[in-house]
Amino acid sequence: MNRALLLLTIALPPAIAASAATPSECWSLRKLGHADQAQSCFEALTRSRQAFERAEGFWGLEQWDQANAQFRLATGQPDSSPMVKVRWGRLLHVRFNDSDAAGLFREALDKDPANAQTYIGLALVSADRFEGKAAFYLAKAAELDPKSAEPHELLADLALENDERATAAVEADKALALSPDAFDAMAIHAALELLADRSPDAWCDKIRAINPGFGEGYARIARQLEMHYRYEDAVTWYRKAVEADPRLWSAHSALGIDLMRLGQEAEPRRELELSYNNGYRDAATVNSLRLLDSYKNFDTIRAGNTILKLDKSEAALLQPYLQSELRLILATYQQKYKMTLPAPVQVEVYPNHEDFAVRTMGMPGLGALGVTFGEVVAMDSPSAHPPGDFNWGSTLWHEMSHVFILTATNHRVPRWFTEGLAVHEEGAHAAEWRDRLTPEVMAAIRDKKLLPVARLDRGFVFPEYPAQVIVSYFQAGSMCDFIAEKWDEPKLLDMVHSYAKLLPTTDVIQQNLSLPPEEFDKQYQSWIGQKYAAESAHFDEWRDKLKALVAASKQKQYDAVLAQGQAVIALYPEYVDHFSAYELMADADQAKGDTASEMSILAAYQHAGGASPDLLKRLASLQQKAGKPSDALATLSRVLYIYPVHDEDLHRRLGDLLLAQNQPDAAIREYRALVASNPVDKAGAEYDLAQAYFKANDKDKAQESVLAALEIAPGYRPAQKLLLQLQQPQANPKP
Repeated sequence: MNRALLLLTIALPPAIAASAATPSECWSLRKLGHADQAQSCFEALTRSRQAFERAEGFWGLEQWDQANAQFRLATGQPDSSPMVKVRWGRLLHVRFNDSDAAGLFREALDKDPANAQTYIGLALVSADRFEGKAAFYLAKAAELDPKSAEPHELLADLALENDERATAAVEADKALALSPDAFDAMAIHAALELLADRSPDAWCDKIRAINPGFGEGYARIARQLEMHYRYEDAVTWYRKAVEADPRLWSAHSALGIDLMRLGQEAEPRRELELSYNNGYRDAATVNSLRLLDSYKNFDTIRAGNTILKLDKSEAALLQPYLQSELRLILATYQQKYKMTLPAPVQVEVYPNHEDFAVRTMGMPGLGALGVTFGEVVAMDSPSAHPPGDFNWGSTLWHEMSHVFILTATNHRVPRWFTEGLAVHEEGAHAAEWRDRLTPEVMAAIRDKKLLPVARLDRGFVFPEYPAQVIVSYFQAGSMCDFIAEKWDEPKLLDMVHSYAKLLPTTDVIQQNLSLPPEEFDKQYQSWIGQKYAAESAHFDEWRDKLKALVAASKQKQYDAVLAQGQAVIALYPEYVDHFSAYELMADADQAKGDTASEMSILAAYQHAGGASPDLLKRLASLQQKAGKPSDALATLSRVLYIYPVHDEDLHRRLGDLLLAQNQPDAAIREYRALVASNPVDKAGAEYDLAQAYFKANDKDKAQESVLAALEIAPGYRPAQKLLLQLQQPQANPKP
């Protein structure tokens, strides 16, 4: 959804302004609801002798290609005004080409640094990309053109997306003071009322009194509701938008996408196809239609209060793990949050990351592994990432926390708190899943870039430096850790209940923690600073020593690696990414044949949160050889949460360990996963599964599997022997 209406007052070259019908007059007629007159006005412009006016006319008639061609012609003229490039940039922005639009805005700025409209154009591009410069550009535009309402309308929009409600109201009022028909400002006020659970009718009536067909206002309200997690309410207002203006194709598209987010398929397709067929073909529309087409490749599995949507190519393998984990999550969160979900939760798992990315288009702060829309969760499959880059288990716990918290608060919760609580829950469930201190976070702590709690939402929505989204996730999670540590875990649930009562963050902090927000910030900053004081102080030293350690490892100077490795780890114990000191020391121990030390350092790597499947499987092999099958089983079980796909060795080893420890039901799960992995030795996999069924006393299933093995390899003697055992009559029980 585009953030701004087309300009009503356009600074035009004198030759253009002198024509009979000006673009500003046409756009004003359109905005004020005089559709027929606007249509005639735009048609008249297409017959103008001026290429610029023809471009505006074709634009108003939604003849995009002709408008684009005329703008190109207009900018090629020697006396072309910078404003022509600004308007062309606005057209390209509306037609989904922000890269070229930004280029045109910058070219115009070079010619006319005092052009307020150029800064508005740059702000629109920046805001659509969720970049942090939008507010700066708009402030500059307001300074250059203090009589223009548009910068203030857009500043109000940005402020509300950041949940800075007082600022949003102030900026909207500034716009209305400058222009009584500032519809976007009225829409922001209506959205503020809705977000506070008050009636927006007074503001909507103001819009309708001027233009009953102004669907853009309803669409802007819907977008704000969407940004505040209120997807069902957003659908309601997108419906109002297309009812008011049936030709508002952007709203039809947004409606279709939000309906998809709520788990629907038929109506979203109708809305998206309507948009597409009428020339609205932005990336979200096109990719959403492609995603709907791909659903024929998915299986939908319903069990109890869960719905799984899995790609057919990996459904058989992933279903048991996901369903088992969902049952555990639901039981845990129901007890912890003292509530039961009112409807089944749907989890969609995408093996193609680009398909998942479609589900998150137009949403901020998602660099993304998972996203939650009410009772619908979309997430990547492990197969969408290289091994070790993604933990599906922690992602599922994170997203399911959102499901509960959004439900508990009726979707009335700020971004920082629901994200922070979800990050906290990952670490609460499994210590190795806690959000680790990355170099980017360490730099932010050292450079004092952490935001106050009352403004933390801004770090997710419009980041001001490249790593700020990552930093904000860490900060929000560690704030919840801090609260749980200092005030105990139940305080977090108390805060959930306070947000459900529509209290702002400042009041939630004051009432639940008995501190003003400023004091909370001070105590948190002190806590986080002390927690990572050593790492921050020695970060440069750690980086230099790690480089030296990597160099020594590459030169096979294993004694040097082992002599210096522990000191490097001590400087930054949470660093477990590629070329960590843990990995380098394990390689050195392996080269020297010291399996005990190798096992010890890899165990430390695992405890610190290391997630390389290869390193963890290597640890499990050492544990097994050392006569520690239970440890090996626990280690391999962790790998299941990281990369259970395309790894028949993992499932076979786990199945063997489980069967040896007399856990046939769990072994059946692993051998079934082995069979679903399409292994090289298919007969052996079926035979292993038959053995597990036999040990679980399920002879019918055992016979099915052993016959499958013999169908693949008729001469497979172990399978023949097991079949004979299965066919022997059972001894009569003693009386």
